[in-house]
Amino acid sequence: MSYDKLPYKLTDSYRNNPNRYKDMVYNRCGYSGLKLSAISLGLWQNFGGIDDFMTVTKMICEAFDLGITHFDLANNYGRPSGSAEINFGRVLKHELKSYRHEIIISTKAGYDMWPGPYGVGGSRKYLIASCDQSLKKLGLDYVDIFYSHRFDPDTPLEETMGALAHLVNQGKALYIGISTYSPNQTLEAISILNNLGMPCLVHQASYSLFNRWIENELLEVLDNNGIGCIAFSTLAQGILSNKYLNGVSANSRANRAETSLKPEILSNSIIKNINALSNIAKKRGQTLSQMALAWIQKDQRVTSALIGVSNTEQIRENIKSLQNVTFSEDELIEIDQYSIDQDINLWAPVEKEKG
Repeated sequence: MSYDKLPYKLTDSYRNNPNRYKDMVYNRCGYSGLKLSAISLGLWQNFGGIDDFMTVTKMICEAFDLGITHFDLANNYGRPSGSAEINFGRVLKHELKSYRHEIIISTKAGYDMWPGPYGVGGSRKYLIASCDQSLKKLGLDYVDIFYSHRFDPDTPLEETMGALAHLVNQGKALYIGISTYSPNQTLEAISILNNLGMPCLVHQASYSLFNRWIENELLEVLDNNGIGCIAFSTLAQGILSNKYLNGVSANSRANRAETSLKPEILSNSIIKNINALSNIAKKRGQTLSQMALAWIQKDQRVTSALIGVSNTEQIRENIKSLQNVTFSEDELIEIDQYSIDQDINLWAPVEKEKG
């Protein structure tokens, strides 16, 4: 199907919310002049070609109407791979065409995208070719943020960072981002980019109550160097929601054959901890997912929390987390008893082998 041809068109029914910026929080990203909505919408799951396009459109428009200005994509998001960018481009062209200047659009490259040696990694060839493809699918001249989706141990970091800087110099991206880089890799990338006169805007890292690896060193590195942090997998692929309080149901995401969330991850100890955290959330007047997002937002070093959703109701519920991001010392101590790292970080940084 041509990128210009739509199976549906909702333009006649869509009316933007004139009060969309009233209740959203916007945080400055590092030392930059850019502010990002405290909640960002990630389009990894449920926005692809196999998904109902009407639902996709409604979710994107609902997010924008509620003040979410940052929409996060990657070249391989959606099923089939890459279809999330196509769908977002369709919605942007028809429903949100007049609001491009009010929206931050990010995309990435790093994981497998097409066959052969040039469809994966961090080479200049792959990153620039992928960016060109993403712009075509999105129907854009530029994206706001272009990320190196992962550190590539087989490519010199100077080449990867040089390719990102080149995209900015070409006007195909406004800012540079990196994702799932270790603290040492991040410091090296910062140094290379500084020498190129091209600062790194933001680091996107997995972070949740059950995956706290960035607290060890990475947040300090980012804070010391004026780089923003966007947390993804903030609900641990849905584990930190009410879906699994009673275990794994037959229709849950953990039972889908194609999902990265496997049933064996949801052990009895995790279910016990989920329920304990849910009880703490109830005492705060929040759902488990709202408290999990609020807990991330309490750290001033985190610029934005990415959410993944399957319907508009989840967007509204998650945004309500911003109504209470303050925790007492007693609450934090109690939460720490159950927010134990569960070895669920599928995106752990890969260090380059020595020798």
